[in-house]
Amino acid sequence: MNSFVIQQGLVERVLDMAIAIQQIPSPTFKEGRRAAFVYERFRSEGLSDVSLDALGNVVGRLPGSGNAEPLVVSAHLDTVFPEDTPLNVRREADKVYGPGIGDNALGLAGLFGLLWAVRHATLQRFEQDLSELVTKPLQGLPSGLPGDIWLVANVGEEGLGNLRGMSAVVDRFAARVRAYVILEGMALGQVYHRGLSVKRYQITACTPGGHAWVDYGAPSAIHELAALITRLCALPLPAQPRASMNVGVISGGTTVNTIASHAECLLDLRSEDHETLSSLTSQVEEMVKAGQRPGVQFIYQVVGERPAGALPSDHPLVRLAARCLEAQGIQATLNIGSTDANLPLSRGLPAISVGLTTGSGAHTCGEYIYVQPLRLGLAQLLGLVESVWNDPRK
Repeated sequence: MNSFVIQQGLVERVLDMAIAIQQIPSPTFKEGRRAAFVYERFRSEGLSDVSLDALGNVVGRLPGSGNAEPLVVSAHLDTVFPEDTPLNVRREADKVYGPGIGDNALGLAGLFGLLWAVRHATLQRFEQDLSELVTKPLQGLPSGLPGDIWLVANVGEEGLGNLRGMSAVVDRFAARVRAYVILEGMALGQVYHRGLSVKRYQITACTPGGHAWVDYGAPSAIHELAALITRLCALPLPAQPRASMNVGVISGGTTVNTIASHAECLLDLRSEDHETLSSLTSQVEEMVKAGQRPGVQFIYQVVGERPAGALPSDHPLVRLAARCLEAQGIQATLNIGSTDANLPLSRGLPAISVGLTTGSGAHTCGEYIYVQPLRLGLAQLLGLVESVWNDPRK
């Protein structure tokens, strides 16, 4: 299954790279500094055709030895944390703590781990001294794999990024690739081969406002929006197909002694089933409209959509990903999620998302990853990359 070797020091090298990446703030729409770091590292590693597109996606090519369809391996650059979030890192026993260390600094570092491991195997095959890996980037030396590997660090996966980075990547490569493999730092053992349907709204409440004492009794945009949110959260959601609703952001008002004239929230709706999501969004829109009355105006706007798509569980790519995990003693869990894989899946293209280690606290300042499973996660990835060209069907 896997002739690649996890050479001594690779895990620590990948961890060091993950921490270096994690230390660079990269909120959605402000990924520039992190993208520049990855771009320069891609160049210093001697990848071919390194580029930084208008959106901020970074792309580089590791040449293969044959003319088979290329493989795209990607990881997202952005995090959920604001630019001024303290990015303190600490290591305790078998854990590394830090905001964004697993989601998705480690995923990005995994691109380099893949590159280093393939290069190491290439050197071994050519019976060259390992020191050349340091002294020479070996630009243009074929990897021995049947096709090229395009390494991609893309923008816009989190929040309201709306998968814009991956959309541009898929526009570029389309169906001219063997598969899309999406790396996440955590979730080792999961194979995401189905994409959740997601729809996001900005809901705004507007009223005339006024003075908290003089105009007491006049409608407050904050009160009205809070009441609407309460009604929305009372909607019954099906357990099968599963659906979810979340108000992730709420803001508005002017001062403590002012009746608010403006308030808004961001609403996230998801479902395993497109029709279920459509029904839920229709209910939400009707409830927003029904909240209108003299002096109270509600406005809703769609601010994000993630298209759904899926590979069947018996698809060769899904079966291969499961076998690569099982070769490392890990029982694969086939799953559904909202990842960059949604985009190619929605266009009928073969794509999966896999994790590199385990951890917890994603999207919180208490986020951490486990170190020990990373060796297994890298071995899983290398087995997947080595074998992805073997099956005659995509």
